[in-house]
Amino acid sequence: MSEENQKDQFSDLKVMVIDDSKTIRRTAETLLKKEGCEVITVDNGYEALSMISDTRPDIIFVDIMMPRLDGYKTCALIKINKEFQKTPVIMLSSKDGLFDKAKGKVVGAEEYLTKPFTKEELLDAIKKYVPLATES
Repeated sequence: MSEENQKDQFSDLKVMVIDDSKTIRRTAETLLKKEGCEVITVDNGYEALSMISDTRPDIIFVDIMMPRLDGYKTCALIKINKEFQKTPVIMLSSKDGLFDKAKGKVVGAEEYLTKPFTKEELLDAIKKYVPLATES
């Protein structure tokens, strides 16, 4: 696939990145914007929950380790809401543990990426879970 086609593939996609690390938010935002995605970054779960209904992202990446409301609880609250049950949620963590992955599945996460992630890992997750990204 040419680079131009790939950019078209991801344009119009809204991606939310929830992470308390400014570096991770900025990295994901830079990588995804280059591909044509609209990126919404949020630094905590509480703020993200209130923004989801306003922004209606196509896919959500959420860090597990965050103060106050961790990624597991954030994911569970997203999945409880009938309106957003089908929105794919990808967990982000610096730990690559089996327990963390299993817990992510229990709360409804579609996938688990280990930080630092690559551009390919982000885009593959989007292609895998967002129907719009596979139409080309």
